[in-house]
Amino acid sequence: MGDVVLTAPASGNPDRPHPNPSPEGEGLTVGGVLSAASHPLASVSDTPRLDAELLMAHALAVPREEVLLQRLDEPAPEAFDSLLARRLAHEPVAYITGRRAFWTIELEVGPGALVPRPDSETLIEAALAHFGSASPARILDLGTGPGTLLLAALSEWPDASGVGVDASEAALALGRRNAERLGFAGRAEFRLGDWTSGLAGRFDLILCNPPYVEAGAELPRDVAEWEPPEALFAGPDGLDDYRRLAPSLAPFLAPGGAACIELGAGQFDAVASLFRHAGFTIRAYKDLSGRDRCLIATR
Repeated sequence: MGDVVLTAPASGNPDRPHPNPSPEGEGLTVGGVLSAASHPLASVSDTPRLDAELLMAHALAVPREEVLLQRLDEPAPEAFDSLLARRLAHEPVAYITGRRAFWTIELEVGPGALVPRPDSETLIEAALAHFGSASPARILDLGTGPGTLLLAALSEWPDASGVGVDASEAALALGRRNAERLGFAGRAEFRLGDWTSGLAGRFDLILCNPPYVEAGAELPRDVAEWEPPEALFAGPDGLDDYRRLAPSLAPFLAPGGAACIELGAGQFDAVASLFRHAGFTIRAYKDLSGRDRCLIATR
């Protein structure tokens, strides 16, 4: 796809887009470009205005709030055009900007690691509900990606430490950089691994967002064409990784601890059966949409 350019019209070319030129006549304002960009973005995103604002903030190298509160009447940066073209080619905004907000932290993200989703914040909510005023001392994040759940948990419990495991070196590199930037490097260890293989010790809290998409399922292009398939697909019914996890977690869960496992839509009953068979007591924790998003396993 060619670049989508939103610039002031050249003389004699009235058909080029030119919303809200700046008062000085030097080109388009930030506000005008945001309005104009929202229309084509609606064809690739459910949140076109938000996408435009995040891309503009990246182009200006300022927080999104500053764009909205202070920069709308300024001339728009030329760098926005190429960012917009990348988004219209279905590249995730998080990969374009290299950042994604999650829980109370901001993570560096990039190709080779799953983009953190708001649904996964349900696992942190479930863990907070389980421990109440107490704090887990040791945390394990299986399939940590860029450190998503581990670092969010460490932000909640400043006395805790933990281990993030992933099969992707690219994801682990992101996790280590995120831990360093957030000031958690002394409390977070990242290991290359295949779920629990090679691990030792017990953990008060086990977090896991495994692949759970059925092989062959149709996904949005943003996901299917850009995010790592090994972090998405889990066999014909989407349950392959749960079948491996359920019988393997018991030796690593400390007394009084909990494993919080993310679920796909409609998977609770099948996954709960696997964990009950492995000797766990099971309950569900719902996300903001009312879906059983987190399975809490205790012993």
